[in-house]
Amino acid sequence: MALTLSESAATHVANFLAKRGKGLGVRLAVKTAGCSGMAYKLEFVDVENPEDLVFESNGVKIYTDAKSLAYIDGTELDYTKEGLNEGFKFNNPNVKNECGCGESFHV
Repeated sequence: MALTLSESAATHVANFLAKRGKGLGVRLAVKTAGCSGMAYKLEFVDVENPEDLVFESNGVKIYTDAKSLAYIDGTELDYTKEGLNEGFKFNNPNVKNECGCGESFHV
């Protein structure tokens, strides 16, 4: 079981944490939402919770909870720039279907 960050995602997160002046890493979780059932939740972590599962990838810590890990195990978080658009991309091998807008998924 693992969560990973691409090199570009790790660089982006590390730079953002440095500019913020605080933070331990990034939290990746899922929540019930959207037309396909689940959506990703991404936020910065300032305090580690005792129940957190912690992975490290390219020098950055990734936090999640056991319930979310069941849906995102094996996911690589990437950061891409395509033309004028840039942002995080979730490469989740568990996804069976995504909604048309790409905001939610089903496993």
